[in-house]
Amino acid sequence: MIVSRRWLADYVPLPESTAELTRRLTLAGLNLEEFHDVTEGLSQPDIAVDLEVTSNRPDCLGHLGVAREVSVLFEQPLTIPAAAVTESGDPAATAISVSIDCPDLCPEYHARVIRGVRIKPSPPWLQDRLRAVGINCVNNIVDVTNYVMLECGQPLHAFDYDRLQGCRIIVRRATGSEKIRAIDQRDYQLSDQMCVIADADRPIAVAGVMGGLDTEISPGTVNVLIEAAAFSSMSVRATARSLRLHSPSSYRFERRVDRSRLDWASRRCCELILQTAGGTLLQGSVVAGTTDDGQRPPVTLRFARVGRLLGIEIPKSDCVRILQQLGLHLLSSDDTQAVFQPPSWRADLTRECDLIEEIARIHGYEHIPTDAPLPVVAATKTRRERVLETVRSQLVAAGISEALTLSFVSEAQRTLFQPTGPRNPVAVSHSSRSHENQLRQSLIPSLLQCRRQNERHGTLNAELFEIARVYLSAGQGEPEAQAEPLSIGIVTGRSFAQLLGIVENLVQALAPQALLTASPADRPEFLAGRGAELHAGGLLLGWIGELSRPLLDSSELQDGATVAELRIPVLETLFQPARSFTPLPRFPAISRDLNFVLPEAVSWTQLSTTVKDSAGPLLHEVSFNSQYRGKQIAADHKSYVVTCRFLAPDRTLTAEEVDAAVQGIISACQSQLAAALRA
Repeated sequence: MIVSRRWLADYVPLPESTAELTRRLTLAGLNLEEFHDVTEGLSQPDIAVDLEVTSNRPDCLGHLGVAREVSVLFEQPLTIPAAAVTESGDPAATAISVSIDCPDLCPEYHARVIRGVRIKPSPPWLQDRLRAVGINCVNNIVDVTNYVMLECGQPLHAFDYDRLQGCRIIVRRATGSEKIRAIDQRDYQLSDQMCVIADADRPIAVAGVMGGLDTEISPGTVNVLIEAAAFSSMSVRATARSLRLHSPSSYRFERRVDRSRLDWASRRCCELILQTAGGTLLQGSVVAGTTDDGQRPPVTLRFARVGRLLGIEIPKSDCVRILQQLGLHLLSSDDTQAVFQPPSWRADLTRECDLIEEIARIHGYEHIPTDAPLPVVAATKTRRERVLETVRSQLVAAGISEALTLSFVSEAQRTLFQPTGPRNPVAVSHSSRSHENQLRQSLIPSLLQCRRQNERHGTLNAELFEIARVYLSAGQGEPEAQAEPLSIGIVTGRSFAQLLGIVENLVQALAPQALLTASPADRPEFLAGRGAELHAGGLLLGWIGELSRPLLDSSELQDGATVAELRIPVLETLFQPARSFTPLPRFPAISRDLNFVLPEAVSWTQLSTTVKDSAGPLLHEVSFNSQYRGKQIAADHKSYVVTCRFLAPDRTLTAEEVDAAVQGIISACQSQLAAALRA
């Protein structure tokens, strides 16, 4: 926001030093970009001050808003123009009708009509004000609308009344076939998601963005319609981005305007047009939609809370005085608290901490000592934080590097890896994301792209993981854990068994009691027999598999890759934060290898579970040793070598004890799994 010093002085007395003025504004939150002298094209020299206005302070996108800040900071009186107009002739409603067909995009619209204006250059004072802040002068009518916008932050627009068809203003959505030629003399294709201002026949302006060429003010204009309206900030932002058409008006509408000041802005604009262009203002204004009285919900300030948050004590009277100077209305007050109603132009003041921040910045951040003691409470990590910390440490320890990728992917990337089956995409229609405009439904495609980039730069076999959200649906009432689950994606060049071992270690570190199982998953993304669904504690944890050659070719990868994708909410559910200490064994363990011949349908999980259930209390550990399929056993059978370790905490086991446990294992496997001990 560029501010003219001379213009600012019209509303509030200023300090002699511009440096002091900008220093105080910077400390109060309006950061100074620069200030410089302006003389070219001006009848009197001026100083242009460029201030950075944060998005939560649209009230400071006009000189009056900045003047209000100066008034409070330097305790000077503020003068706001009365916007008094003289009306005569017929009521405005006899000259124009206004209707709103899309109240969600335009809740309020004001129209006034001025007849008999004379189009000519603006007077020197008006040209000086606009040129000082970098605005080109056009004619007295257009210059006044720009002046009022830069004065109060409310965009306005002037139409050539005689070029309107049917003496009507209709605020509606555009149709998909409509186009408009804007005042920049370029044609724009409109969509049915855009709000337009139309007459009886065609669009005459893109609402909140730019007016149309057909109804612009020209040297032959005699009668003028003045528009002051409020438009949906989301609609204006989407329209401006879609058309790649941004303007000072759209910038302000995107940050919302003060609807309670629409009538003032309309009257102020008409007042200055009558001064600079003459004419007759018809009586009243035509208002469509619902008006806003500017009433904001009250906010309670507890005086004790001020010192607790800021670390310094500020007198209660000063707190009340500062907030009242900022325009807040004091509703009630006692020794402990005060209740305020924020003004209409400060929609950002909704909480107690907002009021305390206002007190701090006006009182002066420089008055808060750097060594002021602040109450600090030790924070504990949340369940999710502890899970994510363990996940990262386990995967990094396994030699896998963490990656960070964009959530947006192309259609080809989104459909590359879909272990849950085809889903409708969640896409955005943003001009800057015309290709990669879909939210990913799996982390694997993004990680494969990273792996490909590493291959192109000579780094082969990049092993990567990422923790991020995937977007399975657009919500529509679904819980976040289902619509946008936080997931872990892993891409590595290791074998299926090696990556499964990494996942087993991860689950073991988080939930030692949870049983991880893998069931075959016949998916086209995986090699035949090299894909599986992972379950832990009876819950679907994710997927693991070696990628098929066609998928690798689609990703332009040279080397093979094994991937896994796990759901964080499942790991959170299974997470066991409390652990008990078990001392290291003092007595030696005894190992026995058992070679079982089993039917092909029996899985390792079934075998290991049967062994654990039948071995008795002396069994310490069961581990996989090897497997075999070949001529020595039947075609529909296989053999598993199981290593069993036996241990007692208080003694060395005897061979007889171990033999008895082994016999129990053999008997159970024979009866329950049709297993035979291989010689």
